[in-house]
Amino acid sequence: MAVTFADLHTADGLKALEQHLAGKTYVSGDVISKDDIKVFAAVPSKPGAEFPNAARWYDTVAAVVAARFPGKATGVNLPGAGAASTAAAAPAAEAAKDADDDDDDLDLFGDETEEDKKAAEERVATKASSKKKESGKSSVLLDVKPWDDETDMKKLEEAVRSVQMEGLTWGASKLVPVGYGIKKLQVMMTIVDDLVSVDTLIEERLTEEPINEYVQSCDIVAFNKI
Repeated sequence: MAVTFADLHTADGLKALEQHLAGKTYVSGDVISKDDIKVFAAVPSKPGAEFPNAARWYDTVAAVVAARFPGKATGVNLPGAGAASTAAAAPAAEAAKDADDDDDDLDLFGDETEEDKKAAEERVATKASSKKKESGKSSVLLDVKPWDDETDMKKLEEAVRSVQMEGLTWGASKLVPVGYGIKKLQVMMTIVDDLVSVDTLIEERLTEEPINEYVQSCDIVAFNKI
């Protein structure tokens, strides 16, 4: 239900605002809104000590408005509104105009502090982490083939396992004879599907320098969703 405030430049008008703000931080709801900006623009100056609720609310809104409009105000007069507007009135009037013209949420926090940015980054990271946890996983069995029978298989395995990336976990491995004294490495790995591409892992990491000193090629033997 809409609330009406009249003659906010008078004691009677401020009294109505004072009563409305009893037990409240903002005019409407639990967060600052366009309603606060509109009412703020109609109050010519900070209410006196006899209106503690209104004065507290005024200071809260003024701090937000001042952050959005950092430019220095020289003051304007509002005929018919009582006392002359102070430096805070100009940005408030501009904010109120924005509230009337724009149906979208009013961006009162355009000038973010470092703490605001850090908090926003943490929220994004938390959401991203949650999504990653929800991503599907797969178990992959990989054949890693050496160049010849003279390839040091211990170093080959060390080179393969040296590849570390988010979403990749190396598992058990064994050497399997393929003939002519040559053995291949069979190694298990678990991947998070949204984070690791097996094809990219093979083409850009396992068969590229410096690992290709030991690895000739890699083949996917088994690929199973977990």
